[in-house]
Amino acid sequence: MRSDCRFLQLFWLLTLSILCNTVCAVAERPNVILIMVDDFGFECITANGGQSYQTPNIDRLAASGLRFENCHVQPLCTPTRVQLMTGRYNIHNYVHFGYLPRTETTFGHLFRQAGYATAICGKWQLGREPDSPQHFGFEQSLLWQHTRRPPRYANPGLERNAVEQDFTMGEYGPKLVNDFALEFISENRARPFFLYYPMILTHAPFQPTPDSASWDPTISSEKKLNAVKHFADMTAYTDKMVGQVVAKLEELGIRDNTLILFLGDNGTLGSVTSRFRGSDYRGGKGKTTSNGTHVPLIASWPAKIKDAGRVCTDLISSTDFLPTICQAAEIEFPSNVDGVSFLPQLKGESAHPRQWLYTWYSPRQNQNLTVKEYAFDKHFKLYRTGQFFDLLADPMEQQDLATTLSSDLHRQAKSKLQQVLDRYESARPAELDRQFVEARETRATDGGASSD
Repeated sequence: MRSDCRFLQLFWLLTLSILCNTVCAVAERPNVILIMVDDFGFECITANGGQSYQTPNIDRLAASGLRFENCHVQPLCTPTRVQLMTGRYNIHNYVHFGYLPRTETTFGHLFRQAGYATAICGKWQLGREPDSPQHFGFEQSLLWQHTRRPPRYANPGLERNAVEQDFTMGEYGPKLVNDFALEFISENRARPFFLYYPMILTHAPFQPTPDSASWDPTISSEKKLNAVKHFADMTAYTDKMVGQVVAKLEELGIRDNTLILFLGDNGTLGSVTSRFRGSDYRGGKGKTTSNGTHVPLIASWPAKIKDAGRVCTDLISSTDFLPTICQAAEIEFPSNVDGVSFLPQLKGESAHPRQWLYTWYSPRQNQNLTVKEYAFDKHFKLYRTGQFFDLLADPMEQQDLATTLSSDLHRQAKSKLQQVLDRYESARPAELDRQFVEARETRATDGGASSD
């Protein structure tokens, strides 16, 4: 009898130990918040050398973590969002603007399957089906440009879990979205969560914010009070909301074990000229030059990122975020992912940084089938067309060196980048282009593709 009792005691002690270890392991998994600002180039952040705008909260985020100098994305919003969410180059899975194939696996799927609470808030633009956010792994959502396209700023139209919500009492869309983010964080403070926050700001129209002297809570059109001078106020409001997210994490005592990643989805709009490191810098949204693809990237994770305030010059792609956050949360991800995790850089460990970046860019708006394909490193850039540029001497790509390779350095660099392009020469599935052609009539019926 005593022997049986001892056995039962040992059995329950072992069971409790296993349960305790499991619970502790779950509790130690980091929260992840991925913030992406709309139409926001590298030059907009003071910590990067920007001189036109005030970004104190984002600067503090950089001071508490790691700032990257060479993060590049696609030149336009939907192409970047597809790469970011799937970890795959557009050549493999991009069909047309405003759409994400429902067969794709996203980081929302992976985190939800791993037991994380998941939410998305901000700008969607990836499919009009009411269940799209939930289909792609997000349990909760508050979105603009989901099934429709109403105003986004003053008196906006949003959808919360696919239910339309129209605001007419002077509400401000970005604040409503930020309040949702703070609510989600508070509700899930006791369990690991993943918040994907593609902000509505700072995309045109450039309208006053509630903090602007010219704020008008009665307007309900994106055509009113639209002036580029308001971009500065919109940037300040973006910074303010980032500060509120950080403050909420601190208030709840979960800041240390929360990984925050902050980036832009493409370059700033061309009508915006900013002062950057002593010179005027014009936005390049939609262009494949650096001012169209070079965006800020800041990471903060107090529990893991040591030597706060470090700067990393490694090349980073928008495909790299999925493997990075999955690795941080110890979540397996598909083998067909093109991205390379930069978690070692975050932790200050030995890393194998990218030696090149690859881009297949064809936004497929309306009937435009034009493709721009290129590979580049920190010094040189080679297009599939053969155009070859020295990015250090000619960042805006004004002088094609293809026919005047004057040195061994040029020839070796071109050869290296040509090998990258050769890897993807036949990578585009014909089925994707067939789907694009078949979807033309549907898009025409819907009023054409948005250029947002």
